[in-house]
Amino acid sequence: MQTTIAPELANDPRAIAATEVLKKCVHCGFCLATCPTYNLLGDELDSPRGRIYLIKQVVEGHEPTAATRTHLDRCLTCRNCETTCPSGVEYGHLVDLGRSLVEDKVPRSGVDKWLRKGILSVLPYSKRVTPLVKLGQVVKPLLPGALGRAVPASQTVPALPTTQHERHMLVLDGCVQPSMAPATNASAVRVLDALGISLNGAAESGCCGAVHYHLNEQEAAKNFIRRNIDAWWPSVEAGCEAIIVTASGCGVMVKDYGHVLADDAAYADKAARVSALAKDIVEVVGDVLASEDLSRFKETAAAVGKVAFHPPCTLQHGQKLPQVTERLLARLGFNLTPVADAHTCCGSAGTYSIFQPAISQQLKENKVRNLLAGQPDIIATANIGCQLQIQGGSGQTVVHWIELVDRVMTAQV
Repeated sequence: MQTTIAPELANDPRAIAATEVLKKCVHCGFCLATCPTYNLLGDELDSPRGRIYLIKQVVEGHEPTAATRTHLDRCLTCRNCETTCPSGVEYGHLVDLGRSLVEDKVPRSGVDKWLRKGILSVLPYSKRVTPLVKLGQVVKPLLPGALGRAVPASQTVPALPTTQHERHMLVLDGCVQPSMAPATNASAVRVLDALGISLNGAAESGCCGAVHYHLNEQEAAKNFIRRNIDAWWPSVEAGCEAIIVTASGCGVMVKDYGHVLADDAAYADKAARVSALAKDIVEVVGDVLASEDLSRFKETAAAVGKVAFHPPCTLQHGQKLPQVTERLLARLGFNLTPVADAHTCCGSAGTYSIFQPAISQQLKENKVRNLLAGQPDIIATANIGCQLQIQGGSGQTVVHWIELVDRVMTAQV
């Protein structure tokens, strides 16, 4: 797609980067079929192709409006369109650039502005989130239906191993997962320990930066990224094999650190190194077990009952790991139920469910209906946001899949 940058944006790195992405788009429209918002709303401006056209207009100097910003806001950044696109358009990067350019011209005000500030002052900080979660769990029985279901139940965290193996990796603790689903990383530690790998945290690390980055506070996001790199770097230099991320949404962000800090002279090389080391937990477990006979786990896996697995968009489209988890779970002997439209978004999408509740609710209802169609005994996923979204909509127990593997490997069915 030919794009001419407006004179006033000629030296703007965002416009230059956006133009490079826009060049790849041939406007074929394949993305429309898999775009959740287009399928719900039927408006092409709420599709990847439509949003690409809006961003092109902005880069070329057309004045954006509040409507322009709304159409970009409605994008889930699920990147389903990237999986569909035959031209390799990096739409996820493009929409972040477009949002930033539009927000410069159409700043937010009122409730929208202050709600964003409130979210950004709490959600990315584990020490601020934890007391709120604990309070919510105490009053959960008193809360009305939907609100009560949105509060995660308190989890019993299994005991952690104390052995230190020769092979060692780092793990991202993140911001909300430690309080909302602490069993996830604990199970990851236990599973990797059983496979001869020590998994350690870094005390100074924190939020991956995604919350700020996708809400157009990109400079603040870069500070989170730099802090994580600094926290991890001593272990990286000491020969850490990988940086494990158990929340697939955070995994996409960490794998993108090299791209985000590419122009930072002090951090570009370190960021690229961290991105190269970043792995979703399924990549490591799957690799270790790739050539093993797993028949010894089949009986205990079968005892879990029927499992409906939801592959997050950030895993299958963002990290380009479709079907990897499903194949591993099947090899271990889990009875996976068929799930229609498994490629589609559940509507969580980070903070999307807060800012676009109507669309998010529709997507959640569709996803829950498909997950429950096979009458599963338990639902599993690979991202904390999806876990909370689906649990709130289904009323069923939803866990990270690594918890199921932990149960099987330690016979805690």
